[in-house]
Amino acid sequence: MSELKFLRTPAERFADLPDFDYPVAYLEPASFAPLRMAYVDTGPAAADVTFLCLHGEPTWGFLYRKMIPEFTARGCRVVVPDMFGFGRSDKPTADATYTFDFHRDSLLAFVTGLDLHNIVLVVQDWGGLLGLTLPMALHGRVTRALVMNTVLATGEGSPSEGFTRWRDYMATQPDPDVGAILSRAVADISPAEVAAYEAPFPDASYKGGVRRFPALVPTKPDMAGAAISRTARAWFQSEWTGDMFFAVGMQDPVLGPPVMERLRDDIAPGVALYPVAAGGHFVQEHGVEAARAACEHFRL
Repeated sequence: MSELKFLRTPAERFADLPDFDYPVAYLEPASFAPLRMAYVDTGPAAADVTFLCLHGEPTWGFLYRKMIPEFTARGCRVVVPDMFGFGRSDKPTADATYTFDFHRDSLLAFVTGLDLHNIVLVVQDWGGLLGLTLPMALHGRVTRALVMNTVLATGEGSPSEGFTRWRDYMATQPDPDVGAILSRAVADISPAEVAAYEAPFPDASYKGGVRRFPALVPTKPDMAGAAISRTARAWFQSEWTGDMFFAVGMQDPVLGPPVMERLRDDIAPGVALYPVAAGGHFVQEHGVEAARAACEHFRL
C-alpha cells in the first residue's frame, strides 16, 4: 500500500461537530499502512461488552451520535470506526481502490488490531453488507448483533426498486452532494448536522468511496462480495449461536421493511422487527428508542 495515493481531510473541517465531541483515535490496520483509519472509542476501556458501530454510505461515525450515549449508559465500551474514504479516515484518490474486499479486509484488520471481544455488532446500510460477513471470520468475537436497514447482498438480484434507482442515480454523479442526500432523507436534520455530514469531503476528489459504494452492491452471482455473502447467510443459518435484534426505519424506500423482513427470514427466522416509525434509511437519526430496546433485549 506504500504507493497508494490518498487524501487526508484537514482536521479543522471537523471543528464544532454537534453532539459529537468525542476524541478521535487512529489505527493503521495491518497490511493497510500508511492509511489511517479514524475511530471513536468511548466508555470504559475494560468493559465486558463492546458495541462496534459500522456506518454506511455516504455517512460516517457521526451517524451514531444519538445512539452512543445509550450504549455507554449501560457501562459498555463503544467503538465507531470511519471506513476508508469516509469521515476522518484516509481517502484513496483512485475510485478503483474501493472494492468489497478492500473494505471487508480493512474492517477485519481493524477489529483484530484493537483486539475487540464480546462485540455487539451494530450495522446499517454498507455497515451491514460488510459487517454481517465478519462474525464467521472473527471466531467468536461477535456475540450479538443490532441490525438496521441493511441487506446481505448475495448476488440474487437487486435488493429493491428503490436501491436500483439510487444506484443508477449515483452513477451519474461525479460529485455527489452529500448534504442534499441527507437533507432529503432526514426531515428534521439541522444545518449544523448537514455540515457535519459534508465535513469529510472538501471537494469531489475526496468522494471516491461515496461514488463507488452503490455500484459495488452485489446484484449478480459473480460480483465481488456475492459469494462471501452467501457463505455468511449459510453460516448464520447453521452456526451462529449469538443473539440478534432487528430495528427498521419504516420510511426507508431503499432498504426498508420488505428488505429487512427477507434478511430476518434468511438469518434469524422468527425474530421480531422493531419498527422505528419516523425512521428512514438513516435510521440512527431516530435511533434512540431502538438503542434502548436493543439493550433491554440483550439484558445490558
